[in-house]
Amino acid sequence: MNNAVKKLLNILIGFAILIALWQMVIVVTDVNENLFPTPLMVLNGIISLIADGTLFVHLQVSLFRFATGYLLAVVTAIVLGLLLGRMERVWNIIDPIVQVLRPVAPIAWSPFIVLWFGIGNAPAIVIIFIAAFYPVLLSTVSAVKKVDKTYLKVAENLEIKQPQLMTKIIFPATFPYIANGLHIALGTAWIFLVSGEMVGAQSGLGYLIVDARNLLRLDLVLAGIIFIGLCGLLLDKAITAFEKWIQKQWGGVTPSK
Repeated sequence: MNNAVKKLLNILIGFAILIALWQMVIVVTDVNENLFPTPLMVLNGIISLIADGTLFVHLQVSLFRFATGYLLAVVTAIVLGLLLGRMERVWNIIDPIVQVLRPVAPIAWSPFIVLWFGIGNAPAIVIIFIAAFYPVLLSTVSAVKKVDKTYLKVAENLEIKQPQLMTKIIFPATFPYIANGLHIALGTAWIFLVSGEMVGAQSGLGYLIVDARNLLRLDLVLAGIIFIGLCGLLLDKAITAFEKWIQKQWGGVTPSK
């Protein structure tokens, strides 16, 4: 049995145990099924969402918003992080500002975001951007500061100047550590995507959950929650695959997590 089959089997076993516990809680507590739907009710809800195309409409919108906000945040944060990591004095001035803004949940900015950007894709994209920006920025700055000085001395001896120094030496050396920030940012951004869609959108998985709640369709609420979790898992696997591909291209070793 190869490794991929073993991983798939473990995933299936884990989900089977979760569903069994879910059903057991309902049986043991005798809770009203309208308040806590059974796995079968949720499965029927999932089938109905797939059959009428509702799921794919909301999923497509959510993935578009996420991809746009996340990629913008990652590119911006990495570029700024690479620059600020090399400018210690400037970073010492900016760091306190970042540390003050970073703990503020992106959803706290939603009243201003909705006023400035209106209702639609823009508020969710801005919230995702804020959620993903700080983890990637901080990991990039920290990684640049940890670059082995030997690399920089060799580059100096070989008279490697900017931008080659940044693209050929510093970025490849820092990427394994930046990748940790990409993982953290992905999870955070996906969580706040759903939150953003609950307050400033008329579509997406977050809106699907709110709409189902308003209709008292808790089976569809749980169906939406399940799809959010599965999408988060798949996105994390995609980032991991991308990270491994980059490491293979550069011959680096990913730091253990």
